[in-house]
Amino acid sequence: MVVLTVRDDRDDLGTTVTSFMSVSLEPPMVAVGVANSSYLSEVLHRQDRWAATVLTAGQRALAGRFAAEGRPSARLLIAAAPHHRGAKSDALVIEGGLAALECETGQRIEAGDHTLFVAEVLEIDYIAAEGDPLIRVNRRYR
Repeated sequence: MVVLTVRDDRDDLGTTVTSFMSVSLEPPMVAVGVANSSYLSEVLHRQDRWAATVLTAGQRALAGRFAAEGRPSARLLIAAAPHHRGAKSDALVIEGGLAALECETGQRIEAGDHTLFVAEVLEIDYIAAEGDPLIRVNRRYR
């Protein structure tokens, strides 16, 4: 599971995403799918830079908070969790995950009711030496 965060002019936004993948090694690129109906999608059409944190199995509660309907500001959702602002994206970066990337969207691809945001990795904020990833299978975290 991945938490995507972005800072817009008014607030910090974030959501748990299940469709996040590597696209290219050279240059390093990733893609994320976001529902067109979400406010986050609207913001990502205006703001090119964002952060993605790959969560560990121990961050299940954090994933749930970012997946909840009607969630408040990302700053409130991670207030009790270690975090910092990314130097390249100015987005909130959650600490203690498996990895955190700062990205810049270069291409937007409409795909049904979602948009794929294809982005270059600007910075690898950190990579953990070890840990188990948080995954979601059959609507359950594992």
